[in-house]
Amino acid sequence: MAMIDLRSEIKEFLSSRRARITPERAGLPAYGGNRRVKGLRREEVALLAGVSVDYYVRMERGSLAGASDGVLDAVSSALQLDEAERDHLFHLARQSKTPGGARRRRPAVTVRPALQQVLAAVTDAPAWICNGRYDVLATNRLARALYAPVLADPRRPANTARFVYLDPDAASTFFVDYDRVARDVAAKLRMEAGRNPHDDELIALVGELSTRSELFRQRWASQDVRLHRSGRKRLHHPVVGRLDLDVESMDLPTDPGLLLNIYTAPAGTAAADGLALLASWAADQEELATETPALS
Repeated sequence: MAMIDLRSEIKEFLSSRRARITPERAGLPAYGGNRRVKGLRREEVALLAGVSVDYYVRMERGSLAGASDGVLDAVSSALQLDEAERDHLFHLARQSKTPGGARRRRPAVTVRPALQQVLAAVTDAPAWICNGRYDVLATNRLARALYAPVLADPRRPANTARFVYLDPDAASTFFVDYDRVARDVAAKLRMEAGRNPHDDELIALVGELSTRSELFRQRWASQDVRLHRSGRKRLHHPVVGRLDLDVESMDLPTDPGLLLNIYTAPAGTAAADGLALLASWAADQEELATETPALS
């Protein structure tokens, strides 16, 4: 079974995080100006984490199987990892603790009828469900209208990561903050890879994007990770124009690996007016699609 190389992931992640921390930033004296390494030395990380140099060297070479939570916390603090990076390190360690890595349930590719009903009940805001691979698994009417450029790809399920990196002209028009979106998509895919290195579809997606997109290769090589968070999304819809929307992204505990995303706008704003116009356009499109030709 194909899987992501955990030892390489651990090595590259830890070394990349170490390289960005200067002695000054870590509160250590910088003796002399001729340092042969970028960032901290391994022995400096070991000192900050309170472990032996040999132990940390083994960790950075890809061996996390015996690392306790306390050691992982100490290394996280020494490397000044943020919440997403710390979670990623723990995911990598958890996957390393059993031979062949910890097996996880196959990520969902379908959505339960009850969740479909929830989406349909949300009538005033675009709402959709995806998995950690960015597969668009279910949408309500407004989300189908909003994400029309993404859903134009005939492949199903449509995939936002594939749209961002393999259709950059359309994606950079649709996403006002395209550079940030591209960075976040790659970072969230790497986070997913740490959680589930046995996901064949994820491995295939990363391979496809790496082969066909230089930008993705650059973003993937950065080793950055990011959690799915609420925030602001600025879109340019081909029919209704600019929409500055608030996004709530929520895990679904009863359906591990699925995320519910809802886009809203404060009442009285241009974005709220735009959503109302989008709803009207979507209704017209459905009427046209379902209209029965008059009998002659």
